[in-house]
Amino acid sequence: MYSCPLRWSDMDAFGHVNNVVFLRYLEEARIDFMFRLAPGDGSPSFSGGSVVARHEIDYVRPLVHRHEPVIVESWVTKIGAASLTIAYEIKDAEGSGQVYVRASTVVVPFDLEAQRPRRISAEEKSFLQEYVDDSASGPKGSSGALAA
Repeated sequence: MYSCPLRWSDMDAFGHVNNVVFLRYLEEARIDFMFRLAPGDGSPSFSGGSVVARHEIDYVRPLVHRHEPVIVESWVTKIGAASLTIAYEIKDAEGSGQVYVRASTVVVPFDLEAQRPRRISAEEKSFLQEYVDDSASGPKGSSGALAA
C-alpha cells in the first residue's frame, strides 16, 4: 500500500485530478514497490532497470483535490518468463474506501548494459509469488497486497 499525496497542480480545468496524473500516482507506487524488492545483500535480483510495456486504466469516479492522500493498493496478477503484471486500485484511505481508479501495468525487466529486455530470474519469480493475487476482486483480504 502506498500513500500518495494530491498536489494542487494535479487538478485540471474541471476541478478534478486529471486523467494523466493517475499514471504518475501509479508510477510512484510501482517505483516504491520495485525499490523495496531490491534485497540489498549483493543479490543481483531486481537490479538494473525495467520498462513499462502497457498500461490499462479504468476511471471509476472523479477525484477532487483534498488534503488527505489517496491509497494505491498494488498486487501482482501475472508473472511471465520476461514480464509481470501489477494491478492497482487508487482509493480513499479511510472511511468508505471509495475506489477512483482500477489499473494494471505490464512491466518488463530490462538489461541496461545490453539495452534489451531480460528474463525474470528464479529468485525474482520466487519473491514476486508472495505478492500474487489473480482473483478478480483484487487484494481485499489478501496477504498478497503490497504493504508499505
